[in-house]
Amino acid sequence: MCQREVQHTSRHHLVPREEGGRHGPTVELCQPCHSTVHLLLTNRDLARRYNTVESLRSAEELQKYLYWVRRSRVERISNRRARR
Repeated sequence: MCQREVQHTSRHHLVPREEGGRHGPTVELCQPCHSTVHLLLTNRDLARRYNTVESLRSAEELQKYLYWVRRSRVERISNRRARR
């Protein structure tokens, strides 16, 4: 998604498993991108509006993050939502 060269990636279901995408297409994302996608977008939005890499790249909610990460050398981040 960020188009950076990184050492480690993780598999992202373009349609989340919880929304019926268990056997659907997947892409490899760097950990910071994968974590941020799930922090900023709901599974429902991912399934309905952002189910391609191109749509993820153009998501308004991710633009500030993508601007930052493309200029960064970060390999891992911890940005999970706090439990309520």
